[in-house]
Amino acid sequence: MTQTSTPAHPFTETPRSRCEFYRHICSLPTVVDPTTGRITMRAGLIGAIMMPTPLAQRVKTSLDMRGVAPLTVIGHPRADMWTFLVRADTRPIGDPAVIAELWRARVVVIREGDIALPSPTPDPLMTRIWVSPATGVFRPSGAVVLECARACLSGPVPR
Repeated sequence: MTQTSTPAHPFTETPRSRCEFYRHICSLPTVVDPTTGRITMRAGLIGAIMMPTPLAQRVKTSLDMRGVAPLTVIGHPRADMWTFLVRADTRPIGDPAVIAELWRARVVVIREGDIALPSPTPDPLMTRIWVSPATGVFRPSGAVVLECARACLSGPVPR
């Protein structure tokens, strides 16, 4: 008796299909690493602001209350960080006190380099999940997200 293998489901998501979704529906300039299945994009017109999850949750709530939506937020569970994809409109910060405040809070503005996005391929070294998935082309102003983070840092911490 011979066994036949079950064909893969015709609608199984792959790194390539996810990358195509990111490109065509969300206008994210993504590429797939053929060896690992990692999906990345080069920062440029789109940047990112990364911060610890507790601060990011307050920032997201504040932006949601302001009607800044839909947000695209990537979670990094191992690092306990979130990354907001934003329009790359943040200007270099000249005030040393502001730089120190953001540094202490572990807020990072990504203007260049690669940004990793969630991929359907498991990667034990680089876990990314959608907190708030990319669904379209809207990206909030990076300057507004950064301003909101600073306001959350100076305000009372919720219990």
